[in-house]
Amino acid sequence: MNAHALFAPCLRFLTACVVVCSALAPARAAEAVAASAAAEPAVAASAPDTAASAPAESQRLDERIQAVKGDVIRLNRDLLVLEEELLFPANTQVAVFVSMDVGKLFELDSLQVKLDDKLVASYLYSPLEVQALHRGGMQRVYLGNLKSGTHEVVAFFTGKGPHFRDYKRGATVKFDKGTEPKYIELRIKDSTGKLQPEFDVKVWQ
Repeated sequence: MNAHALFAPCLRFLTACVVVCSALAPARAAEAVAASAAAEPAVAASAPDTAASAPAESQRLDERIQAVKGDVIRLNRDLLVLEEELLFPANTQVAVFVSMDVGKLFELDSLQVKLDDKLVASYLYSPLEVQALHRGGMQRVYLGNLKSGTHEVVAFFTGKGPHFRDYKRGATVKFDKGTEPKYIELRIKDSTGKLQPEFDVKVWQ
């Protein structure tokens, strides 16, 4: 049985737990109010106490449901991390990221990444995603496995360059994959001296 077959049912179960907890919250609160009202005689003197206890019981129930949701989210995160470790072990793992420095001279539209002449990633960017890169964000566009040895990564960037001209550039690098994970950063930078965007690839050791 592969990792997807093992983890997919677990993730569906966790999602169902969150949905059920959210759906039960109003019903449980209503039951708490009804139980409080039925437990006390219909006496005018006891009405304020009943009214005060019902919101308190509802609040405690909401707090318990939120705690369960938090536990489910944490467990879901741990399962995703474990799944990633099983699918992409450290000795074969390679990840490709995209970053942008300033970005005033280039407006990114799309990106293609080839690894050993094989297309492994193709992405179209929205304006909000480009803004996130401008603010220092880093996007992981590829995660996979590679055998030990020499490999080559090639990236093609398309977008608008200076004076809103269509711009397409490429960047490439060869690297050696050993027994450690390999992280590759595709960097888009402004060259103020040349008044042109620059594209390069950095392999992190």
